[in-house]
Amino acid sequence: MYTHYTGPYVRVRISTSMNWPPKRENLEQVLAEWVPSFGLRRHMYSVEVAVRGYAERHNEDPDSWGAVALFHDLDYEKYPTESDHPYRAVDFLKGQGWPDWALKAILSHADYTDTPRESMLEKVLYACDEITGLIVATALVRPDQDIKSVKVKSVKKKWKQKSFAAGVNRDDVIKGCEDLGVELWEHVGFVLECMQSASVLLELDGNEPDS
Repeated sequence: MYTHYTGPYVRVRISTSMNWPPKRENLEQVLAEWVPSFGLRRHMYSVEVAVRGYAERHNEDPDSWGAVALFHDLDYEKYPTESDHPYRAVDFLKGQGWPDWALKAILSHADYTDTPRESMLEKVLYACDEITGLIVATALVRPDQDIKSVKVKSVKKKWKQKSFAAGVNRDDVIKGCEDLGVELWEHVGFVLECMQSASVLLELDGNEPDS
């Protein structure tokens, strides 16, 4: 079994390898090394843009919150088991000098780590994680695959079809909204708008990808 860091998270000096918040080119370089498949990167980008939207709503730094959201599943493709994910990513990022609050937020998105969600970032990350999967799936089944033409009512219809995007845990979405203090469909609408603003990044803009 993978032995991960289990001690207290203390403040660490930001290393020169990845200053805080990390530059976009540094984030993309790490993504290229850890996450070969675009399917998972699309999910990570989706959560990132949603969390960045909430950061702006709460007058927080979108670059800092966005970096955490982007890397919440950094190790999932290579190490998908509960004994490894998200611990390997957290260990890697700790070595890169990421602050303890960012590491804790990444840990807290997985219930089985028993990491309490206390900060606003932790609650936002959890609330955005699963619902982005349902929104992406709703866009992908459209003939045009254009997320900009997806409506909340379309997501609501798919929500009720339990067999559709069955991997999306609806209960977790509800729990996340309750902890965040937002109404479910208001939250869905906000996340959808954030994702629509990044349709090109998500390759859900109705055009064939270049590669």
